[in-house]
Amino acid sequence: MREHEPTFADRIAVDLATVRWPEPAEIRTRARRRARRQMVGAAVALVLVVGGVAAVLRPTDPVAPAPVAVPPLVATPTADPTAGGEIPPEALLQPADLREKSDPPLTVSGLGEAVRLDDRLGRCRTAQGLRTDWETALWSRSQSVLRDRPDGYEHPPSDLLIGQDLYRLTPVVAGRFFRTLEQLVAPCAAWRSVGPTEWQGRTVSAEAVHSWVLVDRDFVGDEAAVLRHSVSQPRDLATGQRLGGVPRPTSLAVVRVGDLLTVIMPGRSTSDDELRRLARLAATRMCLAANPSC
Repeated sequence: MREHEPTFADRIAVDLATVRWPEPAEIRTRARRRARRQMVGAAVALVLVVGGVAAVLRPTDPVAPAPVAVPPLVATPTADPTAGGEIPPEALLQPADLREKSDPPLTVSGLGEAVRLDDRLGRCRTAQGLRTDWETALWSRSQSVLRDRPDGYEHPPSDLLIGQDLYRLTPVVAGRFFRTLEQLVAPCAAWRSVGPTEWQGRTVSAEAVHSWVLVDRDFVGDEAAVLRHSVSQPRDLATGQRLGGVPRPTSLAVVRVGDLLTVIMPGRSTSDDELRRLARLAATRMCLAANPSC
């Protein structure tokens, strides 16, 4: 018996689920919000810039050529094969879970999306000639939650409170994800990055050392991890001058519950303790939508 896979009807249902028909009063309210479009555009940009968007890498032989295409991942289910399907919005973290008041979440659903972590981690592996395959989800649901602001306010990047991607995987992919996580991160424990950098109105060639470390494991759900990224103080290669200060480390959490896996990308002001709290809440919300359920 095959695990439930998205059908054409499922795809239409996902498209329709992302459309919300506003009430007349809301339409009139939106007409008065002339800066609404700019705010939404800035918010979407935050997902790309702050959230860190790149497919999760499945490490393999470093000299083998990269694959042209990834075949569908189909596996014999270990639980009720009819229990999978589109991920309900209730399985995501909710605004009430955050300690700050927020705007309504910006959400999107998807099918056949790549599981995503930090894009810089992908560049680190590519720079070392390491082969990468993309892990692909059956279903996905993503959101960005921004700090509450007055109508018409254009959100800066610091207004991102949380970004979250939630994926439904086949049992094979869900099972191997955390088994290969150490292998994924290990080559990037100290990666020297060199490139052009804007500094005081001019472009200089600079270097910095990036480091990714797994700082916590299996603290919630079936499996979990906290991945911390830190960068050294950049240095001008021509003069040896140090540029600015040492950037603040950032962390993200990855949690698996059954066939669901979520990546939680906190805003700039979120501590690791707060990230772990959100990861625990996320695991609880994932339980009822997971296969098998908790």
